Amino acid sequence: MKRIAGFVVLVVLGVLPVPAAATSQPYVADRQTKIDVMGEWAHPDDDTSIIGPCGVWHQQYGVKCGVIQVTRGEGGGNAAGTELGPALGLRRENEDRVAHYRSGTVDIFNLDRVDFFYNQSAPLTQYFWDEEETLRRVTRVIRETQPEIYIGFTATLAAGHGNHQQAGRLIWEGVLAAADPTRFPEQLKGPHALSTWQVKKVFSGGTTAGTGGTTTAANCTTGFTPTGLDTVAGVWTGYNSPYLWPAGNSQAQPAGTPKIWQQVADEGRAAYPTQSRVMYKGVSAPGCPRFGMTESFVPFQPNSTTADGRDDAILFGATKPDPGGLPLGTLEYLTFSRFYNVAGEPFQATLHLRGELANGNVALTVPAGWSTDGPKQVREGRSADLTFTVTPAANAPADQNAKISALYTTKRATGYTDNVVRIVSAAEGRFQRWGNWAEYDQWLQNTAPQANRLGRSQAIQSMGIGTTIDLPVVVHNWSAQPQTGAVSLDLPTNFTTDATSKPYAVQPGADQTVTFKLTNTDTTLPAQPNVSIPIRTATGSETLTLTLVPTTAIPQASPTVDGKADPGEYPGPTLDLGRIWQGAAGCTGVDDCGVSSTGDGNTVKVSWSNDALYFFIHVRDDYQSYAVTPAECVGHWQADSVEILLDPRGNASQVLKDTANTFKLGIFPFTQSGGPCWERDADNHQGYSSGALDTGNAPGVQVASTAQWVGSNETTVPHAYAGGGYDLEVKIPLADLPAAVDPSRLGLNITPYDNDDTSAPGTTTLRHIDMSTRLGWSALGSVQSDPYRWGLATLPGYTPPADRPTTPAPPNVSNPNLDGALSPQTIAQSARNGVPISGRVPTTDLKILSTRVRPNSVDLVTSTRGTGTARAFLTTGDIGAIPVWTTSCSPAADPAPDYGLTPCALTDGATPPWSPNMSGHLVQQASKQLTRGEQFWSIPLTSAQRAQLQDHGHLLVSYETPQNEVQAFDIRIR
Repeated sequence: MKRIAGFVVLVVLGVLPVPAAATSQPYVADRQTKIDVMGEWAHPDDDTSIIGPCGVWHQQYGVKCGVIQVTRGEGGGNAAGTELGPALGLRRENEDRVAHYRSGTVDIFNLDRVDFFYNQSAPLTQYFWDEEETLRRVTRVIRETQPEIYIGFTATLAAGHGNHQQAGRLIWEGVLAAADPTRFPEQLKGPHALSTWQVKKVFSGGTTAGTGGTTTAANCTTGFTPTGLDTVAGVWTGYNSPYLWPAGNSQAQPAGTPKIWQQVADEGRAAYPTQSRVMYKGVSAPGCPRFGMTESFVPFQPNSTTADGRDDAILFGATKPDPGGLPLGTLEYLTFSRFYNVAGEPFQATLHLRGELANGNVALTVPAGWSTDGPKQVREGRSADLTFTVTPAANAPADQNAKISALYTTKRATGYTDNVVRIVSAAEGRFQRWGNWAEYDQWLQNTAPQANRLGRSQAIQSMGIGTTIDLPVVVHNWSAQPQTGAVSLDLPTNFTTDATSKPYAVQPGADQTVTFKLTNTDTTLPAQPNVSIPIRTATGSETLTLTLVPTTAIPQASPTVDGKADPGEYPGPTLDLGRIWQGAAGCTGVDDCGVSSTGDGNTVKVSWSNDALYFFIHVRDDYQSYAVTPAECVGHWQADSVEILLDPRGNASQVLKDTANTFKLGIFPFTQSGGPCWERDADNHQGYSSGALDTGNAPGVQVASTAQWVGSNETTVPHAYAGGGYDLEVKIPLADLPAAVDPSRLGLNITPYDNDDTSAPGTTTLRHIDMSTRLGWSALGSVQSDPYRWGLATLPGYTPPADRPTTPAPPNVSNPNLDGALSPQTIAQSARNGVPISGRVPTTDLKILSTRVRPNSVDLVTSTRGTGTARAFLTTGDIGAIPVWTTSCSPAADPAPDYGLTPCALTDGATPPWSPNMSGHLVQQASKQLTRGEQFWSIPLTSAQRAQLQDHGHLLVSYETPQNEVQAFDIRIR
């Protein structure tokens, strides 16, 4: 060590794990890099379900958890500050680290994908994330860290958010790719060569419903019986954690006594102030979080055994030997010749065994009435593949999964595994899938057939009231014999078809499409817009969920945008905006939020003139919400607002772009500046659209509002709207839409958002926070993201300009994502564990030859073999988990990392300033373009900054080459 200018600078260069090529041996992750249980999610706070379990596993069994986070959540709102885009990503990354840090989960691998907006489309997510590159990064992180267990979202459409769906898919795809030498083979050779890796257990989309078990004692899944076929593992969160209640805590817990892990988990779950979370001030009761297993390559304990109830059961066969006695590292799993099977027709089941195998036998257990051959012998050796013929019962019920298990028995050990197949109708008639539903089923078939056990897509369609649509039914013959019969529909009231049934004749393995003309005879939108239509064949059935959406014709007129609806300006019908689609608990009636079943609540009239649409919107509201600043004129759902949604071609969902092919204008009726402001969100070109921050994405839009701000965001002054609400008049030039309007099919919706008193308990200041009641013309859950659920409008007499394109331009998300090379926390992690920043390709091109701390600078001498960008960050204190709340508890009584998560007064729970220096932890930063050879560069310091570095000072350096290769260094300053 060398003493320089009063400091000792200890250089700890970022070190990559020892590569396979350097040792001529398969790559093995060292303990600094190795992860035992990996979770994968799309955004910070998606991952909080593992906080308590990982804390218990880490403390009780020495298990290390990690998290792959695809985005940092930069595309969302900010309820705690003004950061947006990359700056918000930096803050949200810290919130996620704070949430998990106490559980021993200190490795969060951010993949730096863009968080663009709420949607329900995995294909749209793939478009923005660069599907192949994201999978490449996931695969590298898996191969680098070699996790045994993988946990995360379901890959199905039930995950909701399209980002969640795609994150779930990346689990299945990443497990496959990491074990496949033909996928991303460049990762398996060269100076940084890794090895393929087999994840042992997958928990993605499993069901955890069941009976029995407990939440009041350890081994909390003892006696639990699942209602489904997935094996369920649980862990008790009532164990004492190493974190103690500080003196004076508001929960009145004895000072110095341990918090249980559920308390730690609940505090962590709330540690996201930018996402409208508030400091947790309760006292937690023990829980028993459970996980449903959907794939296993190792022996495990089924829920019928004693060992399955243990809190470490999830680890069996993966990080701990299975109680059956097979050596750790033994692989045992079942595959089938086909997943979809017909009653009475045989198929093959193969048990795969790998490891130190002893002489023994294998027997299958099949459902009652089914048959199989066996048992079959296993010979001593390294591998065995035993194939059985299984015949389902002739009366096996269709449209159900069925479990098949295998037991490998030797003199000293047993190994259990199971898997499922599905029984389907011989002639299966399914509504012809379209859009996201068709794409998901294709993903199951072509990319991850193992995920078929999660279920195929649902039958979903929409139509306008009083219209006629084609309803195609695809009949598939799953059997070995020709199938004949007829398709019929069970119609609800107010529906007719061109025929009551239509015939089919289908050869084995073939399809036939039968199409009906379906007509709705409603004249007004019914109270229940969703109807069920059973589709029946001779041997099976499925139910189509059909959504009725409102329709209207928009007349031509000549409005003036002045906040008044003068005679003749809006000759068309008055449309009802008084239906709630989310947040009903926040509305007490028509005066509060404009809800109405009789049309006397929120309403809109629409006209068109001179290539523009005009809207006159009346909103009833008794309480004026938070008034936004210009910088807050985004995230309209966090204050009183109205959103106008337009799908110009009426087919955005059909072409897999959802709202990325639409125009959505969010309007705040008042601001702290007095008048209204507006923005585009979650559409073809989102971002600021009015005032000084206007991004030019909505030229020509005009808004007149009758709302007048009461002048204060304090609840101590009256917040009633004059006249019991407000009116908006809006002009939207049709040239602003992403494509020419189809005058026979314009997707249209208008959705008022009502926020009332959003002040935190014990305070009198309104907040920019989502506590909204959401209403609309077409009012269905997630209608903001699903254009197929919007109403349909025609524009009689309108013809778009001939030169206007009918194909929307590529979407523009406005705010970019954070590059991990600009995150001190990410750089420090990469330097410590050797996993490249964001899972990119590693490099060793940069050498840091020396560093010196001088009175007014930190100097570096570097050497590179090529060109690239180096970024340096000087930090102070512990940056692993920077507190997100203020507290009056004493730091001495509540030391880090627990500090800042316990209140000692009711007023605790404010958010400390974050920008521009990461709550004071970022002392200085600099960047430099480096060229081949040695370079000298200097980071200037003030005397105050130099003094800051005496408290755990670090110099963090990232390096990026033009080829997107990365490197990280952590240099301790003492």
